[in-house]
Amino acid sequence: MCTNIIEQATITGAAKGADGWFRMKTALVSYDHPIHLTDEHALNIDFLESPSGARVAVEMDAASARALAAAITEAIRRAEEADAIVQVA
Repeated sequence: MCTNIIEQATITGAAKGADGWFRMKTALVSYDHPIHLTDEHALNIDFLESPSGARVAVEMDAASARALAAAITEAIRRAEEADAIVQVA
């Protein structure tokens, strides 16, 4: 059964796709059926640039998604602690 769970975030970044590097403008995060992962459901992240259609897709199980989220949070926390990131209010 489809979950229809999807979240969208406006982002600033870059990704390397099939045609080289592109600027990421949108991240779509869903928890639904994956295309390549064999699990019934997975966390799916699509990094997109519009209107070119450039895309990088990631599928992972829930435990991997939690580990990735924790690693991202910890890296940012450590950078902030070391004053490596300027806080923007």
